[in-house]
Amino acid sequence: MSENLLHSISSPADLKKFDHDELIQVCKELREFIIDVVCSNPGHFASSLGVVELTVALHYVFDTPNDLLIWDVGHQAYGHKILTGRRDRFHSNRKYKGISGFPKPSESEYDAFGVGHASTSISAALGMAIAAKQKKEDRQIIAVIGDGALTAGLAFEGLNNAGIQKSNLLVILNDNNIAIDQNVGAIKEYLLDITTSPTYNKLKDEIWHLLGKISKIAPNTRSMAQKIEHGLKSTLLKHSNLFESLHFRYFGPVDGNDVIHLTQVLNDLKQIPGPKLLHCQTIKGKGFKQAELNQTKFHAPGKFDKNTGEILKIKSEKPVPPKYQDVFGHTILELAEKNPKIIGITPAMPTGSSLNIMMEKMPERTFDVGIAEQHAVTFSAGLAKEGMIPFCNIYSSFMQRAYDQVIHDVAIQNLNVVFCLDRGGLVGSDGATHHGVFDLAYLRCIPNMIVSAPMDEMELRNLMYTAQLGNKGPFSIRYPKGTGVIPDWKKPMKEIQVGKARLIQTGEDIVILSIGHIGNLVVEASKKLNKANISVCHYDMRFVKPLDENILHTVFRNFKKIITIEDGTIVGGLGSAVLEFMSDHGYRSTVKRLGVPDHFVDHGTRQELYLECGYDVESIIKTIKAMVKKRILYHAG
Repeated sequence: MSENLLHSISSPADLKKFDHDELIQVCKELREFIIDVVCSNPGHFASSLGVVELTVALHYVFDTPNDLLIWDVGHQAYGHKILTGRRDRFHSNRKYKGISGFPKPSESEYDAFGVGHASTSISAALGMAIAAKQKKEDRQIIAVIGDGALTAGLAFEGLNNAGIQKSNLLVILNDNNIAIDQNVGAIKEYLLDITTSPTYNKLKDEIWHLLGKISKIAPNTRSMAQKIEHGLKSTLLKHSNLFESLHFRYFGPVDGNDVIHLTQVLNDLKQIPGPKLLHCQTIKGKGFKQAELNQTKFHAPGKFDKNTGEILKIKSEKPVPPKYQDVFGHTILELAEKNPKIIGITPAMPTGSSLNIMMEKMPERTFDVGIAEQHAVTFSAGLAKEGMIPFCNIYSSFMQRAYDQVIHDVAIQNLNVVFCLDRGGLVGSDGATHHGVFDLAYLRCIPNMIVSAPMDEMELRNLMYTAQLGNKGPFSIRYPKGTGVIPDWKKPMKEIQVGKARLIQTGEDIVILSIGHIGNLVVEASKKLNKANISVCHYDMRFVKPLDENILHTVFRNFKKIITIEDGTIVGGLGSAVLEFMSDHGYRSTVKRLGVPDHFVDHGTRQELYLECGYDVESIIKTIKAMVKKRILYHAG
């Protein structure tokens, strides 16, 4: 068998030149290539390893990009990228100005739909299938969705609508029994039932084979045969297949890591019109022992030794500050031990959010509700209505999916739900789909909502402590990805007056108003400016809503040059709030807003993105010097 087949593939057309038996070697090389690159250039690892055979089979059988292949979430699309002309650029994956870690149509015509959040594939694929039908185009539409993503309401909305359409849609269920953490809920149990019922599956295969023959010989007998089939399967399982009850033709389960069999099955499915679902069982992390054994840790492990599987840690001689998520995890447990009303909720991210710390100690008071942000919020609302204090822990960009529930189910009723929004601000290499830059703006406009952001670990603890004291209504606390600034952070908590800013440094030349962790860059910039005899006054606002109006009156009475800084969009955030205050009270000062510009920011390190957006330390210094210089020139004139 020939070697180095992968390096001869620049497009799926090259892949199609191989014989069936050579596909096994292609899969082997593709898996080794992913391991070689991702071990030193971190990314989403185990998901892509698990679908290597499925990826090869899909591009071998279907005519991409004419046939449209839509990946759900996109964690599993590395093999797809490598086979579609990006092998030589794969080393730049998730790096600044490199290729995206997720499917991105502007990057390649093979990326049929832009993804990054779960459960969108079926709805998008249905739209594309209907469009193809309207335009009388001959093309196949394929959606690949994981069993974890199937727990979201959007996936069921798509299935429900797609089942009544006559569109040429194939849904591939990639069932590996895990999302990032272990799957939860009834769907997990249902999939287990239908994958472990050999009697049902043998009968189903025989019936579908028979039906195919009947429809060719006597189409008018098909309806009766389908009724017979439904009755037989209902008797065996005591209920009909969920997908077939939604008018999908269900096939499977099949071994999703058997590339030869997959190509045969997919070729057969190409000939069957209408909505179809192929149930593939795969192994997340397939081909890398440590990833198979610890699928959660190797979902996105960072750098690791490809020979031993050891995850490499950055060693430091100095004490290292904790991750904000870990501060949250330890603090909620500490609070819950003293307050029996506290409940922890997360939509499928217990490890990513560190709610697993409380979950291990208090499983009866922590709930992973699956990839279901809308449900997480309204579930929290129900708890709050009955006097509990739910801490609803959601990534900032995922919270966007539950906006109506925040307004309708929580804010209108003024319920005391504590929203702990992880990954607030620019998150780095995950890019535009995951940057949590809109929450300050989209929450600030909601009545009854308290909107806060801690500058450091102690402020996070204090805000969490404050949020569960009395009934304060909806209370949002957003904090960034990564580490804080205080190694010795576990100190007694104290209540913070809601809406009260704090003075970080006095100064005379210019004033800076910051919100959240980004204020630490202002501290660093101010120290450098002090050496240049530029005196900076700095307030940590802590709350975007309610604003500390007393402090703002003081600021506008004493300063004509004001800078606002936020790790979020400047449209509607802190800067906008300060400008509104200035206009409402008739002040006249020059306000410079620093933050994320009004466009979607791509991937890169956070430092690279801060620089691009103009609020890294040096950009802050440059902005201050320019404004202070204008002030000096004005007085000199």
